[in-house]
Amino acid sequence: MRVATMGRFSMPVMCFAVLCLWTAVAEAEYVKYKDPKQPLSVRIRDLLGRMTLEEKIGQMTQIERKDASRDVMKKYFIGSVLSGGGSVPAPKATAETWMNMVNDLQKGALSTRLGIPMIYGIDAVHGHNNVYKATIFPHNVGLGVTRDPALLKRIGAATALEIRATGIQYAFAPCIAVCRDPRWGRCYESYSEDHKIVQAMTEIIPGLQGDPTATRKGVPFVAGKTKVAACAKHFVGDGGTVKGIDENNTVINFNGLLSIHMPAYLDSIQKGVATVMVSYSSWNGKKMHANRDLVTGFLKNKLKFRGFVISDWQGIDRITDPPHANYSYSVQAGVLAGIDMVMLPENFTDFVDDLTFQAKNNIIPMSRIDDAVKRILRVKFIMGLFENPMADLSLANQLGSQEHRELAREAVRKSLVLLKNGKSTNKPLLPLPKKAPKILVAGSHADNLGDQCGGWTIEWQGLQGNDLTVGTTILTAVKKTVDPSTQVIYMENPDTNFVKSNKFSYAIVVVGETPYTEFFGDSLNLTIPEPGPSTIKNVCGAVKCVVVIISGRPVVVEPYVAQMDALVAAWLPGTEGQGVTDVLFGDYGFTGKLAHTWFKSVDQLPMNVGDPHYDPLFPFGFGLTTKPRREV
Repeated sequence: MRVATMGRFSMPVMCFAVLCLWTAVAEAEYVKYKDPKQPLSVRIRDLLGRMTLEEKIGQMTQIERKDASRDVMKKYFIGSVLSGGGSVPAPKATAETWMNMVNDLQKGALSTRLGIPMIYGIDAVHGHNNVYKATIFPHNVGLGVTRDPALLKRIGAATALEIRATGIQYAFAPCIAVCRDPRWGRCYESYSEDHKIVQAMTEIIPGLQGDPTATRKGVPFVAGKTKVAACAKHFVGDGGTVKGIDENNTVINFNGLLSIHMPAYLDSIQKGVATVMVSYSSWNGKKMHANRDLVTGFLKNKLKFRGFVISDWQGIDRITDPPHANYSYSVQAGVLAGIDMVMLPENFTDFVDDLTFQAKNNIIPMSRIDDAVKRILRVKFIMGLFENPMADLSLANQLGSQEHRELAREAVRKSLVLLKNGKSTNKPLLPLPKKAPKILVAGSHADNLGDQCGGWTIEWQGLQGNDLTVGTTILTAVKKTVDPSTQVIYMENPDTNFVKSNKFSYAIVVVGETPYTEFFGDSLNLTIPEPGPSTIKNVCGAVKCVVVIISGRPVVVEPYVAQMDALVAAWLPGTEGQGVTDVLFGDYGFTGKLAHTWFKSVDQLPMNVGDPHYDPLFPFGFGLTTKPRREV
């Protein structure tokens, strides 16, 4: 048999040569880090070994959405993007608009030489609170009242779905601060003054991330594309600053730090939390962003935390006073302290240039850079970002779903605390009858969704009014709840003559704090702003009344309590105001117990349960109860 030839080579020989070439190409294309069947350590080591210094520093860099584009992602190998408070792709943006933005930036990251996906972070601290139509849950100050870890886990799962509904994979939550002084403007982000309650509430982490499988202690865990990476914050002692001043100094010995402010971090790490955010505050004069002993020595080495540590917003800038006074020093101090990813809402190129210079000159050793990048890659691999980097459009309907709103309504019911019910000579006022000739609803907060939600809602500082998002105000909830024959009159601040002349059966007065966030909320007086006190005086002096306080912490109420027939702490309940009326009208009973001490006077502060001078208006753990009353 004759064999066709090409020159000196036979056809079988040529086929073999082509096959070998194909095999060589296939082997060249196969890289271990892209193979999900490879062990995690192998994938990390393989990818890290391929990376240039520029690519490594890009992974350590988190930039703000407004500075991000496909070209920027590709040029600087950016590892992460964030939305700060109020940073949105468009006003009242839909889930699809969010997803398209995130996917566009992701395409930029994937177009780089190694195709490392970026991770997008956002402050989803009481639901997906930046996003229009999202379900806004009660702030942590109310959730701590529930003492219900299972509820927190369900809230975490719902929040994760709503975050993923916008294509985002990383939540800067939960805040596990132990607020020891309500003068602190972030006290509403704290579940309790008692670390045991804060520890129990870390059950929100497996809600956000999924239940960790049998992994080594400290190894992060995120269960796929319906879950998000969580962030325990702010490490450590942020709730213990002097006079509650935000970003200030926490003065306490090491044993005190360990016993009060550290325990919830142990629980978070055991539950596989993916990231930890460093606090702006100082411990005994040492800035936490520069505290190597605590960030590296304790968190990473002692507690064996294997996820990544992230700075707060411009956190390394604030290592010096004034901020940005010596940026090279700040970069050096922050990165050497153990910060792995640096949040850079402004001038991120300064960081990239400075860290590159310091790494090339061994001011910051390559071992520290590699440790940071390993931790970031570990989280990304564990999350499945390499396999599923793009947003799943099928999840868009999870945003603000009815199921999540019902869950938020349940959380509101369980977070209310009944502080007073009836004057000494009268029977209890609550639960209120649904059927009455005419009732009055009064107060600045009765028909104000923004006040009801508080800070960290749509905008960083929150917004007032009813146009910020979708939800139910307490006034609307009252109208939905009462009997159709009951006339509901609303007046924000009626005078006494109006109240007396209208012969109301009873009144519901809703007053409290206006929205604030962080240092803008620091307060040395903790008073309810006018016209709140005037409304209480005018209404409760003329008719039976229940006062509902909307606030991010205990506030001064002692001068007014005697005038009230009933007093309810509703905290910052969020979008589902019907949870308040569910309990006021007796469809459900009051069950909440104070997780923060309610003081008599600010002169007593700081005052926490167990202190020698403990003399509160309402003690930690206080809360009257009622039984549900079903009306035909």
